[in-house]
Amino acid sequence: MLETILLTIVVLGYAAGSTLLLLDAFGVRREPAWLALGAGGVALIAHAGLIFLPAMAGQPLSTNFFHALSLVSWAMATVMTITSAQNRARVLLAMIWPIALLAAVAAALSNSTPADAISGWQIRLHVVIALSAYALLSIAALQALVVAWQERALRRKHFSATLRALPPLSAMEELLFQYIVAGFAMLTLTVLSGALFIDDWMAQHLVHKTVLTLMAWVVFGGLIFGRWKFGWRGRTAVNWTLVGMLVLLLAFFGSKFVLEIVLGR
Repeated sequence: MLETILLTIVVLGYAAGSTLLLLDAFGVRREPAWLALGAGGVALIAHAGLIFLPAMAGQPLSTNFFHALSLVSWAMATVMTITSAQNRARVLLAMIWPIALLAAVAAALSNSTPADAISGWQIRLHVVIALSAYALLSIAALQALVVAWQERALRRKHFSATLRALPPLSAMEELLFQYIVAGFAMLTLTVLSGALFIDDWMAQHLVHKTVLTLMAWVVFGGLIFGRWKFGWRGRTAVNWTLVGMLVLLLAFFGSKFVLEIVLGR
């Protein structure tokens, strides 16, 4: 019963917040920003309840595919809501909140059991750090897609209402690299905490995750170095960001999808 109530609040809150942001961005209806942020904030709290209340009741926190997807999407939505609440980039929440909505619904409807539960404070700390890295770099990937579209529209002189609703391209690129630097720092901590806290990589089927995560770390590190040394921006920055995020997604969700959804393990 409680889960149904929380899920209803999640759906209505995310949907209402996204709709209000889009109506404002397209100039259809001007509403105060706090109204959309309030609706999204209520949805975030309800979403957190769906994720963490079972754990508080003594059930293990599941990291299977759909529950992990819900957890990461909630973290993305939370970080983006907090960091963009006071600027025009909050319109990007209209992309992230629907993703969180779909992930929450998928997790609630899935019949999977918490077989891959988190135990031990060391592993929990590692998971929290990894979650933060995934969330920040996922936001960076979405931001990169918007930057690519924005740059293309400006080059073709397509000055639409959506383009005018966004911050200037230079500000968007600056925000993109802020997320990348923060995500890279958390990804570095993820690698270090994994090396410290996880004993048997082979027995836990983590070799492929480790290799792919290190590859993503190299890509994002190379992008940050290129930005600092050569002033990389625009299409170059976008391509590196998307490649790094694709590798990172394969490291975690790719392997989970194959093992749990395709192979049914």
